[in-house]
Amino acid sequence: MAKTKAPVIFALFIAVALIWWFMPNSLTSIDPEEVSVIIIFNGNTGNSTTIADSDDITYIIDSFNKTTIRKEKLSIGYMGYGYLLTIIKNDASIYHEFIINSANNIRKDPFFYQVTTNSIDYDYIQNLVD
Repeated sequence: MAKTKAPVIFALFIAVALIWWFMPNSLTSIDPEEVSVIIIFNGNTGNSTTIADSDDITYIIDSFNKTTIRKEKLSIGYMGYGYLLTIIKNDASIYHEFIINSANNIRKDPFFYQVTTNSIDYDYIQNLVD
């Protein structure tokens, strides 16, 4: 009897793993008014910018809240990045920290994520930092 359960359990495990892997996720889900600042570090130049303007925060967070992502591959062992974003809440805690490499590629270790809806306004972020 135990031999017949093992293949079923293994198949169930594989099915759950595949659903978990391909399931889209929200990039963020926070009210812009809960965010005090967004810190953007440019991985190419080493410059850092703190975004405290409520209009910029609202634009960025609203855009991120509409963005869905799905896992693409492991990010372990990869070096370098475009922009490291740290979203700080009003209570000074870190809400999220992730890397934006392009309009359609996000890195939240230990995975790279492909943007599936509402691409990132990479140019807007680039203009804030440069």
